[in-house]
Amino acid sequence: MQRSASLFHTIITTIVVSLVGIAPIESIIADEVNIYSARQESLIKPLLDRFTQKTGINVNMVTSKGDALLTRLRSEGMNSPADLLLTVDAGRLYRAQEAGVLQAVESFDLNNKIPIHLRSLDGQWYGLSVRARVLVYAKDRVQPSELSSYEALSEPTWKGRVCIRSSSNIYNQSLVAGMIASQGMADTETWLAGLVSNFARPPAGGDRDQIKAVAAGQCDVAIVNSYYLGAMISSSDKTQQDAASKVALFWPNQKGRGTHINISGIGVTRAAKNIESAKQLISFLASDESQQWYADRNNEFPVRDTVQVSSTLESWGSFKADTINVTELGRNNAEAIKAMDRAGWK
Repeated sequence: MQRSASLFHTIITTIVVSLVGIAPIESIIADEVNIYSARQESLIKPLLDRFTQKTGINVNMVTSKGDALLTRLRSEGMNSPADLLLTVDAGRLYRAQEAGVLQAVESFDLNNKIPIHLRSLDGQWYGLSVRARVLVYAKDRVQPSELSSYEALSEPTWKGRVCIRSSSNIYNQSLVAGMIASQGMADTETWLAGLVSNFARPPAGGDRDQIKAVAAGQCDVAIVNSYYLGAMISSSDKTQQDAASKVALFWPNQKGRGTHINISGIGVTRAAKNIESAKQLISFLASDESQQWYADRNNEFPVRDTVQVSSTLESWGSFKADTINVTELGRNNAEAIKAMDRAGWK
């Protein structure tokens, strides 16, 4: 009887393995998933804990900078324990794809939840939240009617009035890469030359520092990710609150292609052993519950406009977003960096 039961188990296992192709049986019944995350633990762990609570699948997480995680994945190769890479900016996701550390996964659920322009066309990575690169201006020195587009900031009227962080920042590289994709290199280089000549100071610091510089009168307008302003508005630090109260947000390019957007996103690693659990986690992070939590917690926009946004985001009003596929931000990254160097953007 024991021999018959053992034989039956062997037959069933063989059938299941045959049905799923090369995927090992462990990936079907795995009770854990391993993630390399470039997001701060406080911004993602509550969601991962909720996923475990709902599914019983444990999530093991390693956090570090995005470039460091990519280097680690490349060096580990197929021996990597990571099933998922979570990082910010489509440029970094594209680098991971080009480095061969991700694999394509097919999922009707993910393709249905996440708009096509916010994910890799071949299924190697998916956007989980949207960040907008906006203009922040001094309320006492600039009228909204004076603002219109990123391109307009290269005009002589803005001489010595613009703050922005360095060209080494991936957010700025992606902004320029998106402009190359939509406007072409010639127009982008013309814009870059004018923009650089209008800098109020050499680029320094992060996006919060640009907002503080506008508030302090060092410049009149800055290009930043909107969620930094949201974080300053809700900060317990009175200095940040005061700075945020002196500025306002403007959605650029509303009469044209729309405001430049980027994503935080996730992909299944090439070395993944727990593929089904990994796909299940991605689907959970794209769910209404997760999207709502993340919008409230980090002031980023959901990947779907049917999900309610936070009161801070709502107060800024609706906006037209650029719908270029974010893959282009990675594809044009190298050319963007060269163009920024040629323009003297340090």
